[in-house]
Amino acid sequence: MTEEVPMVAAALAGVPAGVQSLGPWTGRRQLFVRFAGEAETATMYVATALVRELERQLSRSTFHSIVIGGRDPLGNVPFLLAALRAAKPRIPVMLDTDGQRPEVLGQLLPFLAMTQVTVEFASTEASLDHALETIGIAAKAGCAHALALCAREDTPDSMMLRLIEEARGVSAATQVVIHPFLTGDANPVLDRRWATLLEQAMAMHADVRLSLRLPPPTGLR
Repeated sequence: MTEEVPMVAAALAGVPAGVQSLGPWTGRRQLFVRFAGEAETATMYVATALVRELERQLSRSTFHSIVIGGRDPLGNVPFLLAALRAAKPRIPVMLDTDGQRPEVLGQLLPFLAMTQVTVEFASTEASLDHALETIGIAAKAGCAHALALCAREDTPDSMMLRLIEEARGVSAATQVVIHPFLTGDANPVLDRRWATLLEQAMAMHADVRLSLRLPPPTGLR
């Protein structure tokens, strides 16, 4: 490190190595900077400690990218800016967000190679509008951007199709990945519904794919 790092801190669930479970980079080996959720054990990291941990792990192993995720990563922008400015990572950095803080995304975009908005379909119409706004901000900045749709059993196809159409309207370069749920307990299967949904989605937007979510412990987010 050649510059002084501001003394800012954040609660992290850790900096584990793992495999991305969602979105267009599913299956990539990444180094996860995971902000702690309410039910997770948290460790307070100052930015200098995160920089040291990133440097330590990157010197010992090979990763496709660094992913910033977990609970509300954009609620910690000063911490992230301090760490990324000091670390200057030589591999791509990806943000995995629910898209609920579009107003602060711009500060982080100079450091990002990919902005992924993950929609869990557990919130309101307003939250979907924020997710689309986040995609638009990333697109205008020239940052690659993706929409990962994590369908629930009660998620209607019409809602997913409308969101894909609106994302296409915001940016034709949006990479859309639909992660279906599996039916059945003992021998889960993928219902033919998803092939039909993919056909309908691709009639609206060419860059749509269907992908199973990698479960833990292999898949991380």
